[in-house]
Amino acid sequence: MVDGVCPGCGKPLAGRTGRKGRSSVYCSAACRQRAYRERRAAPSDTAQGLIEEVGRQVRELVPAPPAVFYSGVSELATSVGRLRRIARTARDTADPGTAAPVTEESVMDEPGAVDLVTTGPVTEVALAESDFAALVESYRRELRVHCYRMSGSYDDAEDLVQETFLRAWRARDGFAGRASVRTWLYRIATNACLDFQRRTARRPQRYEPLPGMNHGGAEPPARVTWLQPYPDDDLPSTEEQPDALAVSRETLELVFLAAIQHLPPRQRAVLVLRDVLGLAAAETAAALDMTVASVNSALQRARPTLRDHLPRRRAEWTAEADVREREILARYMAAAERLDLTEVATLLSEDITLTMPPNPFWFVGREALVEFLSVSLDPASPMFLGHWRHLPARANGQLAAGGYVRRPGTTVYRAQVLDVLRVEGDRIVEITSFEPHLFPAFGLPLRLPADR
Repeated sequence: MVDGVCPGCGKPLAGRTGRKGRSSVYCSAACRQRAYRERRAAPSDTAQGLIEEVGRQVRELVPAPPAVFYSGVSELATSVGRLRRIARTARDTADPGTAAPVTEESVMDEPGAVDLVTTGPVTEVALAESDFAALVESYRRELRVHCYRMSGSYDDAEDLVQETFLRAWRARDGFAGRASVRTWLYRIATNACLDFQRRTARRPQRYEPLPGMNHGGAEPPARVTWLQPYPDDDLPSTEEQPDALAVSRETLELVFLAAIQHLPPRQRAVLVLRDVLGLAAAETAAALDMTVASVNSALQRARPTLRDHLPRRRAEWTAEADVREREILARYMAAAERLDLTEVATLLSEDITLTMPPNPFWFVGREALVEFLSVSLDPASPMFLGHWRHLPARANGQLAAGGYVRRPGTTVYRAQVLDVLRVEGDRIVEITSFEPHLFPAFGLPLRLPADR
């Protein structure tokens, strides 16, 4: 694609001066939707077509020149990975012992199609497992983002998407075809999330002081123990999900994810469907088996609650990390690797907040945080954790750093923590530290050699 030109019609793209958010790929929604439909109609969107595509890619592989070989292998790996996911979905849906029960809400016929980009209605409901898997697999990424917003957990979102596919397979004979496949799947996913929230009854709490620890003098922040980060590289592109609003940074930031956890489940669903996905009140009511009046009432209650739990200056944040923020991240990682606590302190705002979900540790204020870090970063301290290395990452539209520790007496750096940073001006104002089991989802290894 030539920069600045729409790949659909060849017309110049609008300039970005003064605009925020992701760069446009197409000049209009019509071009974007047309390209989306054409990709969905490609032969490789069936299991057999994808098998044939893998065969073609194998036949065209050549070991030289190296750059061409690498590109071909990468393309092949992508296709094989997609085929593997389709096969897994087909296997799971074919096994009735693993299928989730279908609720009345998840199979309710819809009065009309929701105005979302779709492949059109499905007229053949008696799909084989592999064809069904190929059909729904292309929606996996956007449904995972939707389930992540509803649950706040990357792990739970993975499970909920799989449950959505199982419910859809069980309910396929009841799909009347009056709505699009995408709309149908979103409804099933939303109801799967609501059922999950009814079972878990999760509600945010407040952090509590720990004996002998200086947390700072401010009020304890909200504690969302199940909150997890979401890798930017795993987000659907605007080509995969033409509704750019649905993948916008603002609705994936950790502060937004934490804030909507304060909403009751049905209010949360209404707010996500109405304000994030852009559904009309009637469409949301149909998806949730509510009246339009109930939807409007729920939204009126949800919006003020959400605002109360968001930072006051959030509207002033830029839509994308700029060079200055990346420089701050680089300084933060370098200072930690040098065990330079003084440099780390200069990067922190005076009222910085650090939380570590699901762990109970929290700090508000530079003084309290530096006091906590001084023990683990001082080689002379009996609580010295070890030497650090970092790799940059991105999570929830924010800068992040994957931290690795080489403990005294060892030769390998092991994954320790994923720090997601929020930067305002030239200071880090918030750090949310997560456990390292999600490193692979961010493309980060679990170990680094000592001689990196």
